[in-house]
Amino acid sequence: MEGTPIDNGRRTRQEHRGLRGRLAGIFSSPTPEQQCSQQVANLTGQLQKQSELKETYKARLENAQEYLRFCLDVAQQHGFLHLMSASSNDAEHSPRRDDEAEAATTADDDEDGERESIEAPPCDPYLAATRNLAVQHGWYVAPEEIELHEAIGRGTTADIHRATWRGLDVAVKWMRPELFLSNPSAEAFFAQELDVLSRQRHPHVLRLMGACLRPPDSCFLVTELLSGATLGEWLHGSKERRRERPPGTLPPLKQRLSRAVEIALAMWYLHEQTPRVLHRDLKPSNVLLDCDSRIRVADFGHARFLPDGTQALTGETGTYVYMAPEVIRCEPYTEKCDVYSFGVILNELVTGEHPYIETSYGPTKIALEVADGKLRPKLPQD
Repeated sequence: MEGTPIDNGRRTRQEHRGLRGRLAGIFSSPTPEQQCSQQVANLTGQLQKQSELKETYKARLENAQEYLRFCLDVAQQHGFLHLMSASSNDAEHSPRRDDEAEAATTADDDEDGERESIEAPPCDPYLAATRNLAVQHGWYVAPEEIELHEAIGRGTTADIHRATWRGLDVAVKWMRPELFLSNPSAEAFFAQELDVLSRQRHPHVLRLMGACLRPPDSCFLVTELLSGATLGEWLHGSKERRRERPPGTLPPLKQRLSRAVEIALAMWYLHEQTPRVLHRDLKPSNVLLDCDSRIRVADFGHARFLPDGTQALTGETGTYVYMAPEVIRCEPYTEKCDVYSFGVILNELVTGEHPYIETSYGPTKIALEVADGKLRPKLPQD
């Protein structure tokens, strides 16, 4: 029995809706080619992430190897390499060690009361030797001589304070105690920074006035007190990466180029020393300004001596955005790594813009592109 016209129309409409739904499902479903393309894109993204992680871990391994070579060099220079290679018992009772201990005791007896107030020497021989030099040459500072005031800066390993020392306004870079408790190599790196900075006397290199070497609680540097501004703050006005700058806030080009010349003079001075000094972390945040906007190259925590005729250094160190390609690739490098970093800073001073601001890359991506020769700072067309 046939249905009424109303029922027939309702069934027809339902059939049409079902047909439209099936057709929509067919045409909206991704084709096998589209599914394959999406899978390839996902796998490519995962592969890129794995590649970046591999490069990062490789760089960290190279950094650890470079530090081990540094420790061996220091041990050889200071004459205690045999103590590291000998057995613990032989080293403990070696004639050389006994003679050194006796000589140290005699020297301590001959020093004045200030020397006697110094605590037991640090565990790291490099830091102990540097502390002895500080005492002998009169730039050792006891903690009670320092009157700390407000904090004017904070880094990854230390806090910077304005302070008073012997009636002078100074800056104190106080290393955090947890750094020495968690990192066995921290004493050697602190000694290295002191050793390098204590030898510098140049109008555009931060001047060291004294230091305390009592890890872990009292390890600090005493330096001249500057205005507190960094080159990056002077140039950009803030620490944020901004694409647009408020009108009239960029220093005149002549002043920017004058700052570049002062950095170049400081780096030329460091590279002309014997042995050469490699800064290895030259960037705007490590360049300070005084009240007259004259620069001081600062933060020698990554610096190294490179004697003439020695093998070039290897291992990643520094900050990715300003790091030379050969350093990123963990290839041998020399003081030319500082020249590349200076070139990036010079570009930043000329343009007034952060490096690679035109991209959305993070530091790791920037490093990989620079290492492959695909990315360099750009100058404006005009």
